[in-house]
Amino acid sequence: MRKNFGVKTWIYPQPVLMLGTYDENGTANLMNAAWGGMYDFDKVAISLSSHKTTANLEKTKAFTLSIATKKTMVESDYFGIVSGNKVYDKVLKAGFHPFKSEFVNAPLFEEYPLSIECEVDSFTEDGILVGKIINVSIDGSILTDGKPDPKKLEAISYDPANNNYLLVSEIVGHAFQEGKNIK
Repeated sequence: MRKNFGVKTWIYPQPVLMLGTYDENGTANLMNAAWGGMYDFDKVAISLSSHKTTANLEKTKAFTLSIATKKTMVESDYFGIVSGNKVYDKVLKAGFHPFKSEFVNAPLFEEYPLSIECEVDSFTEDGILVGKIINVSIDGSILTDGKPDPKKLEAISYDPANNNYLLVSEIVGHAFQEGKNIK
């Protein structure tokens, strides 16, 4: 028997996305942005309200989007609960190590092994950021046979119904193959 809950943000899995920008002084900033994902083959979309990050985006027109991991869960959560408007260099306080992207005017972080480097494509009045993917940067430590390995990445997902983080890494089937059993 089903139970109705009304309007909820209960999409599973919900990625824990870390949005990196530079401020007007060139200081790296990170924000936990859970409401986002792929928008098209070469674009990402994120729903944002007004933050220090949104001011940074207006100035730099670029950002990185990293995947939070089991190893970075504590810091990733911190970047979501502490505003860059209140703690000036929260990246430094968390002990993270930013470095400049080769492709966009935004920081990458040693601690996040998978990052998408983007230029701002559009940013609507209602807070929808669309970024054009310029490059995907992946640390070799999470590659197997030249491809990202979910077990090595240990990406976490946000569970909005229970306010938990979940580990995403178990293979349960093969895309574009399993459905052939019904044909």
